[in-house]
Amino acid sequence: MPVIHEKDVRWSATPNTPYSKGKPVNLARLDLNLVVALRALLEERNVTRAGQRVGLSQPAMSAALSRLRRHFDDDLLARVGGHYELTALGQVLLDRTSTAYDVLERLFSSQAEFDPAVESREFKLVASDYAVSVFGAELARVVHEEAPGIRLRFAQTPPTVVDDTATLLSTVDGLLMPHGVISDFPATDLYDDRWIFVVADDHPTVTDRLTRQDLADLPWVTYQRTYDAPAVRQLGMLGVEPRVEVSVDSFQLLPLLVAGTRRIAMVQARLARLLAPIAPVRVVEPPYEAVSLQEALWWHPVHTHDAAHIWLRDTAARVGARLSPQHGG
Repeated sequence: MPVIHEKDVRWSATPNTPYSKGKPVNLARLDLNLVVALRALLEERNVTRAGQRVGLSQPAMSAALSRLRRHFDDDLLARVGGHYELTALGQVLLDRTSTAYDVLERLFSSQAEFDPAVESREFKLVASDYAVSVFGAELARVVHEEAPGIRLRFAQTPPTVVDDTATLLSTVDGLLMPHGVISDFPATDLYDDRWIFVVADDHPTVTDRLTRQDLADLPWVTYQRTYDAPAVRQLGMLGVEPRVEVSVDSFQLLPLLVAGTRRIAMVQARLARLLAPIAPVRVVEPPYEAVSLQEALWWHPVHTHDAAHIWLRDTAARVGARLSPQHGG
């Protein structure tokens, strides 16, 4: 988003009309600088520091705060002793304003043309450690070779991804996640994988195969979030209720927490193969026909026709296609 200066600020909202609660806001009568000022005020909780952050004098930022208070019919910042604290509405607006700012920044950075060989920018992708290990590392290698000015930033998938997918996708460039967890957003298929089990090399009771009784009796190590939901649902349909002994928010840690124990863990075959040299575990096939895993790159519809995102998706699909013939085996 362009840096604003004091002389550029135009408070086009009607100054003497309070915000009418519950009624739609006429965005045509608002100045986008309000979003910039509001974010700075809520995050800094100090008029002077907020002004310095966006290039406004203290009187100009005070005027901005007055207009925002009038718009929302709320103090937003309340003086407590010698400092300001956010009101209840200010606390609600804190996260929303940050999201709105990110959306506007991405909207106004959209491009009609994109040359990866000369462009310089960063793409933020949300992904599990599994997706980064199996796919993200290869994507980063290809990007390094073909687009030296492009940076990739991988962020851990938050627990709220299922509850508020639209908000997450509106503030990032893409989400790496298998089908079956989210829906109703555009996606590009990348590669396939399959679920297998790992046990310690020296497991005392499991030989070359597992039984359904083993799945019920042995202690489990599980990934504590819901991204393997289809596989877990399949276990439930088979009448298997895992006896979870350890849970962790990293797929890569599962084999390490199985090694040297009686535990079992269900992991992706590609990841198990990748970690084989560092964890003394062995792969055991499930005693049933396991559901497959189709990894995809998901994005918000606002990015669909942006040239930079089209290049990113095409590159990701090309990298994924190199992995697909292996079928996770």
